[in-house]
Amino acid sequence: QAQLRESGGGSVQSGGSLKLSCVVSGYTKNYCMGWFRQVPGKAPEGVAAFDYDGATSYADSVKGRFTISKDNRKNTLYLEMNSLKPDDTAMYYCVARWTPLREFLSDNNRDFGYWGQGTQVTVSS
Repeated sequence: QAQLRESGGGSVQSGGSLKLSCVVSGYTKNYCMGWFRQVPGKAPEGVAAFDYDGATSYADSVKGRFTISKDNRKNTLYLEMNSLKPDDTAMYYCVARWTPLREFLSDNNRDFGYWGQGTQVTVSS
């Protein structure tokens, strides 16, 4: 079992920045960790992830703007978001999965893996 708790969401203007955090507890050895986002009425969208070796994967829509990182001593995952756009508005979820990195972002099944409760990000124009 793993427990994930996100924080750091909020409201910003277009072009602004936010940094999300996710505190991870429980067993996640060799899991891929990452972030999804979801807006009402749409399927979850994979945003960024990395595997236990440190390799990363990003959605094309956020490449060059978002950076995923982690602090193993604090058991915390981060998502730094810069140059935010209104299209980035969504609930952001921290996710842990036993899956190859190449499949992590493309599988939007909410029943697969461990998900946090989410943190809302709102970007106004």
